[in-house]
Amino acid sequence: MSEEFEIRNKVAESGLVNFDLATLVPKGIRKGIDLKDFLFQEMILKEKDFREKVDAIDTKAYEDTYVYIYNSVDTIIPLWAYFVLTAKLTDVAKKVVFGNKEDLEVILMHNAIQTYDFEDMRGKRVLVKGCSDKEIPENAYIELVEQLKPLVKSLMFGEACSNVPIVKN
Repeated sequence: MSEEFEIRNKVAESGLVNFDLATLVPKGIRKGIDLKDFLFQEMILKEKDFREKVDAIDTKAYEDTYVYIYNSVDTIIPLWAYFVLTAKLTDVAKKVVFGNKEDLEVILMHNAIQTYDFEDMRGKRVLVKGCSDKEIPENAYIELVEQLKPLVKSLMFGEACSNVPIVKN
């Protein structure tokens, strides 16, 4: 084959570092606990009943899971109740948070981005993948830019064939 018809991968030759934020999504089961299930008539928190229901939780069901605690009914929950429930789960669950599943994902991605070592991207041209098979919270992209902006030579978003320049240092 002659040189003029040689197939070349110009993207691979460009020195562009592709980064998929989905690789930072922690693997594991997500489970929600609705506080309404611990309330008398789904309205009133009675301390004795609440503590009995918390004590009855089978913690094996929450081993190595990510747990989000939420309240689907309009009632006031005293802060100590979250302490009691969290204390029950914290030794077996990977993480326990207050909020819905989306809140949990934001926190998990925050932790993943804050602890990831981006040093190998220093001085490089980085392309953050635009499409993912996993749902990534928008806040994760914001935090990623905060981490990468001071390190990289340039930062782009999208795909190699159609990217959007974000930062050029």
